Amino acid sequence: MAMLESAGNASPSSENLARHTKVLPADNVNGYRSFEAGSFQFKRDEYFARITWPGGSHVIPVDYFLRALMRDIAWGFFYGTVNFDGVFGTTNHYGEVTMFAGLYNDAFRAAGRDFSERFPSDVLMPLFKTMIGDWTNEGYDPFAAPMETGGPWGRKHGANDEAVERARVTATRMVGLPGDTPVRTDANGFPVNRMFADVPQDAPVIEVEPGFENEVSAFNLFAYLSRSDVTWNPSVCSVVGDSLFCPTSEEFILPVDHGNDRCEWFVVLTDEIVWDVKDKASGKNRARVIMKAGDVSCMPADIRHTGYADKRAMLLVWENASSKIPEMIQKGEAPVVSVQF
Repeated sequence: MAMLESAGNASPSSENLARHTKVLPADNVNGYRSFEAGSFQFKRDEYFARITWPGGSHVIPVDYFLRALMRDIAWGFFYGTVNFDGVFGTTNHYGEVTMFAGLYNDAFRAAGRDFSERFPSDVLMPLFKTMIGDWTNEGYDPFAAPMETGGPWGRKHGANDEAVERARVTATRMVGLPGDTPVRTDANGFPVNRMFADVPQDAPVIEVEPGFENEVSAFNLFAYLSRSDVTWNPSVCSVVGDSLFCPTSEEFILPVDHGNDRCEWFVVLTDEIVWDVKDKASGKNRARVIMKAGDVSCMPADIRHTGYADKRAMLLVWENASSKIPEMIQKGEAPVVSVQF
């Protein structure tokens, strides 16, 4: 049973606090199940995901919804806020998660139509996983670029559990070290992506002093990324304390507006990525950032951003994973930007 905390124009009640997540029977016409989480209800049909809550409703094209839902699941609700679009999304409190409608939308808040509820993460996540499994049809991969997959449309037909149950790569030290995540190769099921056929696959030569075989390693990051079978899903390839290097390959559109709760560094390694940067609370445009290979930028902690990549691009995301940062920023003990001039 999920203990919920209502927000926005809803006030907590014993009825709300007693609600739990539900998986409802499949629709007799389109074959999809419906889902409830607290006061939110989710339904899909041939083209749309439909979300309702007390006093409001919202419609999202189902391909947009599934791509965003897949990232929210894979990222474990990620750092800060995952806006599926300008209305609906989730905010991670690291152990709990707020699901909201209109909370970060000026028009909804001004009209008093925003609504949110807070869930234990381990209650909401299983429901989301069941939803993505039921709503993803055979032949469709919500992790893939549009040209790499079939369509999500139509009535319920089959499933693609292999795609939606893919585990995010999370090294605990560095990719390739003994006992850690293996380097991607043809042998372990990672062929070179169609967009990266020209990327050299040379492996570095490693000469290790005796006794340090389990501590020294190296791999070709460009070759590693050339074999990525997903888009907009940063894996963790090295961990040093709270410092995470999270490379990813980007094609088409980042399917969420990511609202940061800490600074986030981007290093574009190949080609070009265009970022739309907005105010985190209101969604108002703040900047457009065009990054080419070799460019470095830092997204502040008070924005949301989405990206566009015409050709599949390689991106290195550098995260400080410290759990202390969000609270320090909220208290004014840490800045929302990386450098103050």
